[in-house]
Amino acid sequence: MRTFGPERLPALARGFSLLGSGGGGATTMLELMVQSAPVWPATAHATDELDPATPCVAVAFAGSTYLLAERLPGSDVFGPLVTAAERWTGVRAAAVCALEGAGMNGLTPLLLADRLPLVDADLMGRALPRLDQVSLLVDALPGVVVVCDTGGGVVVIDTQRPADVESQVRSAIVQAGGGGAVLVAGFTVGDLAEHAVLGTFGRALALGENSGDRAASPARLAADIEGRLLGSGRVSAIVPLPDDPYVSAIQLDADDGSLLRLVARSELLAVVRDGETTAASPEIIVALDSLSRDVLQVDGVTLARHVTVIALPAPEWWTRSPERRSRVTPAAFGLAGLEGAA
Repeated sequence: MRTFGPERLPALARGFSLLGSGGGGATTMLELMVQSAPVWPATAHATDELDPATPCVAVAFAGSTYLLAERLPGSDVFGPLVTAAERWTGVRAAAVCALEGAGMNGLTPLLLADRLPLVDADLMGRALPRLDQVSLLVDALPGVVVVCDTGGGVVVIDTQRPADVESQVRSAIVQAGGGGAVLVAGFTVGDLAEHAVLGTFGRALALGENSGDRAASPARLAADIEGRLLGSGRVSAIVPLPDDPYVSAIQLDADDGSLLRLVARSELLAVVRDGETTAASPEIIVALDSLSRDVLQVDGVTLARHVTVIALPAPEWWTRSPERRSRVTPAAFGLAGLEGAA
């Protein structure tokens, strides 16, 4: 059990930003939403502190985080989704966890933590772009359903094919205007013990609290957050890949004279130093502004900016089997030849 007050919210948010690997969305909107929510002090329960038969739901926002910031969600945005899930499954939700333990979505379950016990577990452990990368679906846990906002109602997706979840949720999000709420149901707290990433709230708090020294050297900062310093340098070029305009290669002229290339989609997926892959997903690759130490989203790694790049260890859940790892390596995103350090 871990209890924390609103004074630790900035550290928690920074930690989730680090776990975003350049994606996951800025946490500012969720910080403002939960700051005044009636949840404080909040308590994150380990899975073994609750009855394993406790029905649980996982929540997140999907789609464009920029659109969500322009069109702020209501205070009970997940209420209709919980109701629909309970009606479909015939089981009342009795706990909540994060769907994506990174970026803005790391904070999202706090919106329900005043009515449901908060479980310190999530279904990704870092930022990932697709719903077919949800751990419960990767492990093919039976009975899982997904509920999504459509902008005027909800859609319930009950399928054994993870690809169906991804395509149908994306269609619903388009219907909702480009961004909306998503909820996963049909599982228990006991299921999380095997089929989810555990302890992400605790990890985010530790990351946020240990990365706040802006005067620390890059090497010291990396050590403080148990990461690997991959290098630092000035962004000299950003080039979209010719065969996939959604992938960009960000070139850094490193301070030590080497050439660093960051390969990115909506998240940072790999780092190549002088032609050799030195880090790759499922490792969590973090880009920081070298002066302010702000955690940068992919689109914040801009020309002429001086950037420090650190790799955080991958959530152990993803590395426990070759099947799980194969869902989150660069090859899973259509990027060949970057598996060397994955």
